[in-house]
Amino acid sequence: MHKLFSRLTSSALELLFPLQCLGCQREGNLLCAQCRDGLEKLNPPWCNVCARPSPRSLCNFCRRTPLAIDGIRAPYLMQGPVQQAIYSLKYRSVRAIAPELAELLAQFMTRRPIAGGLLVPVPLHPRRLRSRGYNQSALLARELGKLTGLPVDEGLVSRTRNAPPQVNAASQEQRRSNVENGFRCTADVSGMELILVDDVATTGSTLSACAAALKDAGAASVWGLTVAREV
Repeated sequence: MHKLFSRLTSSALELLFPLQCLGCQREGNLLCAQCRDGLEKLNPPWCNVCARPSPRSLCNFCRRTPLAIDGIRAPYLMQGPVQQAIYSLKYRSVRAIAPELAELLAQFMTRRPIAGGLLVPVPLHPRRLRSRGYNQSALLARELGKLTGLPVDEGLVSRTRNAPPQVNAASQEQRRSNVENGFRCTADVSGMELILVDDVATTGSTLSACAAALKDAGAASVWGLTVAREV
């Protein structure tokens, strides 16, 4: 009954306030076909680990401070309409954009398969989750799971401390320090191949810290998948 009420409420709101593209304000979808086609793709060459654009297979940052994750992949650069979409999902409670962003991720996975049999969203600290009301990474993982058929485990990783928001960190070193040893795996994942799902990768520090917790619990491999990569 609650789900039916939610669907009816959403349909009524769309009649009163038709969806508008976040890029060009056309009515119809939150990301129209034209704006989707124009999204700035993250094209090679990139670092094989953190996906930072780099002429070398391993960027200078990953050479200096190796990440625990096997690799990070993202279809787009964090700019233009995709940046607006991620900000709207993350900070403006526009949860309706999650299925459209997940569709872009599913299309990317078809073109560039990633080893993994379980989707694991990057968790929020319970205090942050209560404040925001939802975890944007979990929304993306759920929708991506529906499209790919991969199972999702939202409770496999938890945050052990409420670190400052990464967006406020002044440097790569501070971002890494913020999240180091900040996650815990809640189950034995021996031999499993996992895919961490998040909205955006900046330095890869958060994804790496999550991967470290999963590998400490026995994961055979951990890859990161985000909608966009900051450069």
